[in-house]
Amino acid sequence: MKKALIVGAAGFVGSYLARELSDNQGMEVHATKLAHEQLEISGAKIHDLNILNKDEIIALLYEVRPDYIFHLAAQSSVSIAWKNPGLTIDINIKGSVNLMDAIRELFYKPRVLLIGSGEEYGHIREEETPIKEGNYLRPGNIYAATKVCQNMIAGIYTQAYDMKLMMVRAFNHIGPCQSPIFVISDFCKQVAEIEVGKKSPTMYVGNLAAKRDFTDVRDVVRAYALLIQKGKPGETYNVGSGHAHEIREILNLILSLSSKEIRVEVDPNKIRPVDVPIIEADITKLNEATGWMPNISLRQTLQETLDYWRARV
Repeated sequence: MKKALIVGAAGFVGSYLARELSDNQGMEVHATKLAHEQLEISGAKIHDLNILNKDEIIALLYEVRPDYIFHLAAQSSVSIAWKNPGLTIDINIKGSVNLMDAIRELFYKPRVLLIGSGEEYGHIREEETPIKEGNYLRPGNIYAATKVCQNMIAGIYTQAYDMKLMMVRAFNHIGPCQSPIFVISDFCKQVAEIEVGKKSPTMYVGNLAAKRDFTDVRDVVRAYALLIQKGKPGETYNVGSGHAHEIREILNLILSLSSKEIRVEVDPNKIRPVDVPIIEADITKLNEATGWMPNISLRQTLQETLDYWRARV
């Protein structure tokens, strides 16, 4: 049985990925978290790990001896990155280099998937949409810049040290259990609170004109599982739905799932200093490498995310 190690499993994607690897791929799953975090994943062995401590990483790799390593540990909020760029740089760049260095010191070569972001492309021009992996990168925020750096370093390590590193640029992924610091979960939480009378029937939103490529997290982790097995070392793959939706369109769909009359107002505090007008993935390369296509509809994801918040507010 193949062993998989998920680094940074306490976030939104970790438990979904663990279930995909265990239930659908038949792997033995190990997952890491920070010492102060709570994490329970059925069938997975949980380890404490701080990726800013390279010695801890080395010790864990020698203990587990994973065949596959998924690097999910990151400061992944664009808004938090604007507020605390130093923390974002430490985790997303220094932490990734620590992991790559620790892997390089192993006596064998595991296959590794490093998770980046569609935000790396930055200000996409109209003629570049949908965007391909080889497009020019124009990161427009601190988070995106750190992910560009991770990708470039991984490419160098692959060539210089003959490592089996595959890189992903994941576009917006959504679904039940996501933190409300992210836009779709925030919308659904606000609607659920309005429905039970916990807040007034007014939703506060940011930029509704931006267009983003949204994919259900369960489809995303299925792509990750396929890529780590079938991807080519040194290559970068877009993971997204292949279709961008205006945030206003998403909001209207969520509102249509509620029987309440809800007003919408723009909150200046939710407007980012710089916002990219459109981000849409070309997923041809991923499809050709793995045969992957998204299975779960946007409406289903929104309904299940709204129901998740209804059960919790």
